[in-house]
Amino acid sequence: MAVERTLSIIKPDATRRNLTGKINAKFEDGGLRIVAQKRLQLSKAQAEQFYGVHRERGFFNDLVSFMISGPVVVQVLEGENAILRNREIMGATNPANAAEGTIRKEFAESIEANSVHGSDAADTAAQEIAYFFSGTEIVG
Repeated sequence: MAVERTLSIIKPDATRRNLTGKINAKFEDGGLRIVAQKRLQLSKAQAEQFYGVHRERGFFNDLVSFMISGPVVVQVLEGENAILRNREIMGATNPANAAEGTIRKEFAESIEANSVHGSDAADTAAQEIAYFFSGTEIVG
């Protein structure tokens, strides 16, 4: 097994409801370490660039609007197989399909307002981490 890093975003629906600590406890209880973290308000340009891979999809504008609707917490999680582990802890994108005990099952409001984002692969994780953090901001 390999120690990996992955990007996590606690989305506006969760920060609005003051769930940052509860969500982070799930990551930490699941064996992941938070090695970088900051709370910020995404601009429209930042959200459009970050989610650019979805630009041609019908939900793109709604996604951007949602992600700029309030503050987010961006963070780097580290641990054994962190990408897969994070995705297991988050649960299925649609909270109706998420397993009991997962973040999305417990905290998501809808498929759109599903409380968290996580990188889906190693190359995506590296790109997403670099989008928000410089190397000196990540402290293992």
